[in-house]
Amino acid sequence: MLAQHRALLAAGENSFAFWGRGRAPEADTENQFCKASEVYLDALLTRVDGRAGFHSKTATRRLLRMLDDIDPDVVHLHNLHGYYVNVEMLFEWLARRDCSIEWTLHDCWAFTGHCAYFTYVRCDRWKTGCENCPQKRSYPASFFMDGSAGNYCLKCRLFTSISPERMELVTPSQWLKGLVEQSFLKGYPIVVRHNEIDRSQFKPTASDFRARCGIGGRTMILGVASPWTERKGLSDFVRLSAELDIKKYAIVLVGLNEKQIKKLPDSIIGIKKTESKRELAEIYTAADVFFNPTREDNYPTVNLEAEACGTPVVTYNTGGCGETIQLRDSKVVVDFIDAVMHLRKLNS
Repeated sequence: MLAQHRALLAAGENSFAFWGRGRAPEADTENQFCKASEVYLDALLTRVDGRAGFHSKTATRRLLRMLDDIDPDVVHLHNLHGYYVNVEMLFEWLARRDCSIEWTLHDCWAFTGHCAYFTYVRCDRWKTGCENCPQKRSYPASFFMDGSAGNYCLKCRLFTSISPERMELVTPSQWLKGLVEQSFLKGYPIVVRHNEIDRSQFKPTASDFRARCGIGGRTMILGVASPWTERKGLSDFVRLSAELDIKKYAIVLVGLNEKQIKKLPDSIIGIKKTESKRELAEIYTAADVFFNPTREDNYPTVNLEAEACGTPVVTYNTGGCGETIQLRDSKVVVDFIDAVMHLRKLNS
């Protein structure tokens, strides 16, 4: 988002970027409109009522006042869940305007009553109307009420209140586009624009990583995620460590928290998340293969980063993972057994 914003400014266009949480703004044209305390309150309320996306009224009023002053010709929306914006207030504001809208969907949340992904639990209630959500306690988690039915109806009404002539949807993968075409958003034009990475940073980068970690001449299998969850395939790496000869293979996982690192078997090298792109490029480059056992994903940039550093990828055929593969030595596998067979061939 910020790269696009800054490119517009460089081209002499008027552009303003707004976000709810995370990094601090660095220019007058950038604004973090939601306070940390408001994010925590939104998350707390969502834990109770399950109505993610329908809190943060004060923060949203703050955002809409700034949008009133700007009176934009084009509004480009990105991720609208994360405890910082009220989508009802936002879309009612958009419906009263005549600006063009481009909405990049980074997951499935826009057309479900609760979850961001549903393939792992094999749920298709989003096609007709959510209720009794099987993932109520998954992000954005609710520990008490199930708001999925009401959320679904409200989202359907709000998100389709904009005419198709005014709003275009963008998905990073053909996979997500196919799902949108089965949802209540199917009446909108949809274009696919693959995610991009910073190839000035992610490129073959030499380092002493293998020596520092005692990997030596063993085949290094790398996994990167943040956070590591069951959906990202952490348990498959644990299984893999039991299948492979540790004298021949070294498994390295990046992005773990301290608790996860302590629970790892001794055969896995666990590393905390790094904010340094260079350090990550060094680790990608040091690996012999990048294994991505994600159970569901849109268009994982970790696959792009690994290949940009010259490291082939082995990934499950889930979500848009297969669309990320470019290197001849990379491979899309069917399941864990298929992955193990392929990884063993690397050291045969």
